[in-house]
Amino acid sequence: MNSGDDSRLVVNDPHIHLWDTRQVRYPWFEQRGVAFSGDNRLLPDPYPVSEFLRDAEEIEVLMSVHVEANPADCVAEARWLQSLADDPRNHGHPHGIVGFADLSAVDVAATLEQLAACRNLRGIRQILNIHAARHFNYVDHDYLRDPLWRTNLRRLTPYGWSFDLQLYPQQIAAALSVIDSTPDLTFILNHTGMFVDRSQVAGWRQWRQGLRELARRSNVAVKISGLAMFDHHWTIESFRPYVLEAIDAFGVDRCMFASNFPIDRLHARYGALWRAYARIIEGAADGERDQLLRSNAARYYSLRPS
Repeated sequence: MNSGDDSRLVVNDPHIHLWDTRQVRYPWFEQRGVAFSGDNRLLPDPYPVSEFLRDAEEIEVLMSVHVEANPADCVAEARWLQSLADDPRNHGHPHGIVGFADLSAVDVAATLEQLAACRNLRGIRQILNIHAARHFNYVDHDYLRDPLWRTNLRRLTPYGWSFDLQLYPQQIAAALSVIDSTPDLTFILNHTGMFVDRSQVAGWRQWRQGLRELARRSNVAVKISGLAMFDHHWTIESFRPYVLEAIDAFGVDRCMFASNFPIDRLHARYGALWRAYARIIEGAADGERDQLLRSNAARYYSLRPS
């Protein structure tokens, strides 16, 4: 398969969101509005495996990873997702589950034990994004500086789980201290480091240098995803510098492409997104393309075919 031409692409997608508000409550979904990432009122409900695969159309998605979608009940979400994976009609999707847990909670150990009963659980994400401009905020607490949160983060290691790291470039300095104090835990940086401050050279420098600081830690990998959230009228050429910077910083063996669907569906068709990634790396060797499109995702999330 030549990933740079118009032949059918074969991928593993390590960052999708599935939901059905009839099954699991998502408080943010009840007050959807226009955000920097787009008009969330246009997001589908439900978004089951069948619709995800319809979105994929000409892209063959071998395996996928659901990343938590801010549920009211994290255990209920994980159990529902496991039921989807166990349903033969879904062909194993999602093959991996990155669940939510509030690591600042005193009773989080009990929550982690319940999540561990879901055999496709591969990691935890707790969104960390805070920003001086409030419309970019996801949370209102600086978890990276919370001693209890930092202590509870270490509870993931005995389960063999990773931590999906979603934050802004200006938070990377604080994150480095956390990463250095937890060397046995794998961190997977979400959405190419979420470079949001694009109006100044300083913003570019902060993001670029932040990537390189993270890449100096061997237990950090990056998902090249979420670019359309910040670039609603994107082109292959507007994506290219971010993709190449991430690969240059982390190396091919610690990067993986992902779709962030259906969030990025607000600004991109699934096939167009993956073909853009493939076009940007069309000069890479076959083995490197395989790593970026498929094998790194399978390795980092311990994905196995159904």
